[in-house]
Amino acid sequence: MYGVTDPARVIPLLWRTTPPSRRGPARGLTLDDVVRAATRLADAHGLEPLTMRALATELGVAPMTLYTYVPGKAELVDLVVDHAFLTMDRADLRGPGWRERVLAVMEANRALYRAHPWVGAVDPGRPVLGPGTTAKYEHELAAFDGCGLSDVDRDAALTFVLDFVTAAARTETRSDPAGDEAWWATAGPALAEVLDPSSYPLATRVGAAAGEAQRSARHPDTAWAFGTARVLDGLAALIDP
Repeated sequence: MYGVTDPARVIPLLWRTTPPSRRGPARGLTLDDVVRAATRLADAHGLEPLTMRALATELGVAPMTLYTYVPGKAELVDLVVDHAFLTMDRADLRGPGWRERVLAVMEANRALYRAHPWVGAVDPGRPVLGPGTTAKYEHELAAFDGCGLSDVDRDAALTFVLDFVTAAARTETRSDPAGDEAWWATAGPALAEVLDPSSYPLATRVGAAAGEAQRSARHPDTAWAFGTARVLDGLAALIDP
């Protein structure tokens, strides 16, 4: 979405092993200053408006100054994503039960997406290979300690968990429970005038029951509670057959 980075170029940048550029204006900032400012802009407006020019304005420097720190927007996105992973709250994995540990990982990632919705723009097939991402992976794999999984299955189990969280979070960021309730207050009566319950008996009955229970067609917390329980039940078939 924001360009493909060259791993040989961006990995040293992520791990802060790239020597400072000697070209351009004198450097009055650190790379961490740039990343923190970019994070503030992304939190406020998302990744799309996060341009080098907007970031330069935020920092009070000339746009060309930023290129002595970051080659371009694609690399900047990698840096802010890795920073989000590095600074997120780590789930407490000291509990003895694997269900509790995995649920803690899920809740921590849900909180991450709520704080930084733009993290969902990361391509999971090309993860950001920085210290934040690596520390997150190391920590979350430990949720499956003592489960008797092979290394491949442990990785697959964590991927399964995080894929659910990502999908749920993306849907949640697009939802507005209060606005949905108002919308259904108008849409419900209009639909009732044209919908023949005898033609759609299941849709009518189930939709009415769910709508009454949730006060909308979908409620994020209800969907989350149901989904996390099913994810854990699915893993139980692998871990506790």
